[in-house]
Amino acid sequence: CFLLAKILGSSLKLYVVCVVMQMLVFDHLNIHFMWNLLLTMSVVYLYTYRGGVSSLILTDSLQSLCLVGSVVVVIWFICREIGLSFNDTFEVVSNSQYSKMWFFDDPSSKYYFWKMVSGGALCLVAMTGLDQDMMQRNLSCRTKRDSQINIVLTALCQIVVIALFLALGVLLYEYIDFKSLPMPVRGDDAFALVAVNGGLPLVVGVVFVVGLISSTYSAAGSALTSLTTSFTIDILDAQRRYEESALKRLRKRIHFVMAVVMTLMIILFEYFADQSAINLVFKLAGYTYGPILGMFVYGMISKRKIKENLLCWVVLISPLMSYLLQWFVAKNYDYYIGFELLGYNALFCIFGLQLISKPNEETV
Repeated sequence: CFLLAKILGSSLKLYVVCVVMQMLVFDHLNIHFMWNLLLTMSVVYLYTYRGGVSSLILTDSLQSLCLVGSVVVVIWFICREIGLSFNDTFEVVSNSQYSKMWFFDDPSSKYYFWKMVSGGALCLVAMTGLDQDMMQRNLSCRTKRDSQINIVLTALCQIVVIALFLALGVLLYEYIDFKSLPMPVRGDDAFALVAVNGGLPLVVGVVFVVGLISSTYSAAGSALTSLTTSFTIDILDAQRRYEESALKRLRKRIHFVMAVVMTLMIILFEYFADQSAINLVFKLAGYTYGPILGMFVYGMISKRKIKENLLCWVVLISPLMSYLLQWFVAKNYDYYIGFELLGYNALFCIFGLQLISKPNEETV
């Protein structure tokens, strides 16, 4: 589940970068999307080939600053073009239909407020707390206290960054209306449409692409590193079975294979994806992270011993049961399960683990 979640999530993020780069740069050079993709994956692969996790931690702060700085610059240019002051911008964003988030009128809707809050909280726990490369930043701190401070500061910084991105999203659609541009089919294409056809200065596209690339390459690079480590150590048990020199060669081969797999996934998204990347990320996370969260919770609340030969069946059946539940209530009761699907998935996994467990003789 972890490998599948990381491959899908990281591939989606890189796919968005490739789409933006294609519209901003490569289409004008008559270069096919495939060459764009190969160039992007080559850079990510080389970025992580030698440095490993240490290089990701050292460069992460600088890349995050580039991304946030680029968003601020783009917002400033859009506001100047429309003629909005700071107070006007705040009012436009606050009153826009795109910034509405208090949906209390229809509990059966997948956008119902408490569904979104609970689903978001579960996604945060699963996609951050149970994720190797996300937790690596906390594990690299010297003391437990430093790790706790890092978690709190990260949360506060993310609130500011997310607010900036949400404001940028609203302003992009306001600018599309202002310029009477055609509405993009997918939200992923909104910025590229404005940057290419909106009449903004060239520096806007350049600055945003630099920030987007720097941040996304870091995320994709850390995912590629964690995928390689997880498959080598956890799946192949290579650290115990191989000597250091052989282990190093094996890691390099697996690193290359993981890059190829991510490339193939992006190709599939290009030809078959019909939703925005952010929706796909959380939709897929509901299926892939649910069993991980379920196993983690069960390990904390129960001392029973699991029949390990049956564990994989529980992990496979839990997402299937979640999908069937989602389909059944939508078809028969017009009740739509949204991102909180991850919670149902975890509950199915916990129930399945209980069924295949027995009392632990050591604790009896």
